[in-house]
Amino acid sequence: MNVAIIPARGGSKRIPGKNIKVFAGKPMIAWSIEAAKESGCFDKIIVSTDDDAIAEIAEEYGAEVPFTRPASLSDDYTGTIPVIAHAIRTLNEHNANSNVGPVTHACCIYATAPFVQPADIKAGLEQVNKAGVEYAFSVTSYPFPIQRALRLTDEQRVTMFQPEHFSTRSQDLTEAYHDAGQFYWGRAAAWLEQKLLFTPASAPVILPRHRVQDIDTPEDWERAEWLFKAMQAMNE
Repeated sequence: MNVAIIPARGGSKRIPGKNIKVFAGKPMIAWSIEAAKESGCFDKIIVSTDDDAIAEIAEEYGAEVPFTRPASLSDDYTGTIPVIAHAIRTLNEHNANSNVGPVTHACCIYATAPFVQPADIKAGLEQVNKAGVEYAFSVTSYPFPIQRALRLTDEQRVTMFQPEHFSTRSQDLTEAYHDAGQFYWGRAAAWLEQKLLFTPASAPVILPRHRVQDIDTPEDWERAEWLFKAMQAMNE
C-alpha cells in the first residue's frame, strides 16, 4: 500500500496557523492534499497532526486523519523521519485486523509546499522503485557555485570556504544541489528503521529553481504568493 503522509502540527510561531492559513485562495495544506490526489499514486492520503482545526480542514479537502499525533512528536525539535515512522507504524496497527495490507511505500509531503506538482510526485515513485533506492526526494540546484561561497571571520573580514577555486571557471565547477523541501518518497522499511535521507541510497527528483521556495517567514510567504500567482498567470 502506498500512502501520502502530510505532517502538519499546530503551534507555528513565525507564521501563526501557517498550515491552514489561506494561500492563493485555499488553506495552505489544501495544495499538498490536492497534488497528492491528482498524482494517482496513493491508496490513502493521511495527515499527521496534533491540531483539531488542521484535522478538520484536512478532512474537508479529502485527506484522512485516523489518529492524533502524540505530544512527544509535536514539539519544535522533532524531525520528519520519526513522525513518518510513527504514522506508518500506527497505520499498520490499524490495518492488522483488516484486509488492507501493510504500508510498502510512504511519501512525506510537506503541508507548506504549494509548488509541489503531481508529475513530480509520480517521478519520485518511479525513482524509489528502482533497485537499491531507499528514498527519493525533490532537489534543486544552487543559483551560484558553492565552491565560491564566502564566510565572515570573527574580525568581520571575508574569506573563501574553498580559496583554491578562486580562479576556477564556473563551468568547470561541479554543480551543487539542495533539498527542495517538498516531498520525500521512501520504502516503509527505510522510514521504520529511521535511515538517513541524504545518502547514496537516495535518488533525486530535480526541480527548476523557480518552483522551489521555503516558507518560513512572513517575507517568504509574500514572495511565494507573488511567484505562485505569476506561475498561474503563465499557465492560463
